[in-house]
Amino acid sequence: MKIWFQGATDRALMSPYIAKVEAHFKAILEPGSEFSFNTTTPPATTTHALTEYRVGRNFIRNAIQAEKERYDVVAVTHFQDPGLSEAKSAVGIPVLGLGETTLHFSLTLGRKIGLVTINPAFIPWHEDQLIKYGMQSRVVGVKAVDASVLDYIEAFASPKKFQELLPKWEKECRALLDLGADVIVPAGGIPMMLFGGTKGANIDGAPIVNGMTVIAKAAEMAVKLRQHGGIGVSRRSNFARAPEKALKEFLES
Repeated sequence: MKIWFQGATDRALMSPYIAKVEAHFKAILEPGSEFSFNTTTPPATTTHALTEYRVGRNFIRNAIQAEKERYDVVAVTHFQDPGLSEAKSAVGIPVLGLGETTLHFSLTLGRKIGLVTINPAFIPWHEDQLIKYGMQSRVVGVKAVDASVLDYIEAFASPKKFQELLPKWEKECRALLDLGADVIVPAGGIPMMLFGGTKGANIDGAPIVNGMTVIAKAAEMAVKLRQHGGIGVSRRSNFARAPEKALKEFLES
């Protein structure tokens, strides 16, 4: 089984995070599973809708490339899931998104969930995402730590930086617990690996979901379900398979 993981990160800038992710995947994937962790050039460097649109186009192109290279599944590790629906329609192999996969799984762990994102700029994006996935009634809210992406990256390598960031993170988590959350979802691969990357991670009994684990195992399951039960994405409505002409025009544009 070959899994194409696709992120929106810069390998040089985020090397401590990527190293931890790759080590994590090696530890949790089944012995027969192979993977590559692919970055985006240029990476997501700004918190703006235009950046997400550009990254989404890159994800679609890479899903098409992954299928050409005979990968069995694509797992996008960018929580916002840009281009996810279009990628599903562009290829015949399964395509999973970190946000969609993590959020749906988290709802099996508790009655209500709460999201903590890495910066306040992301709050409206995740609120829109929850509306898109029809989850509003099961989510108590979206909170954010007032920090930069660089603060998180430094925390992977610096215990001191981690200890500075941890109380800010826990404060937002407890605010969600006070609102009735049973499960905490770090909204992004970076906080997932930083705060949910240990076995049994929780805060006051509420599990902290490491969606990077979830999407890796879900990718394996998607391939097996397709092999053994013929279960795959619907080809009606939004995921109808793109005709060759549409694919050609997209790749040439």
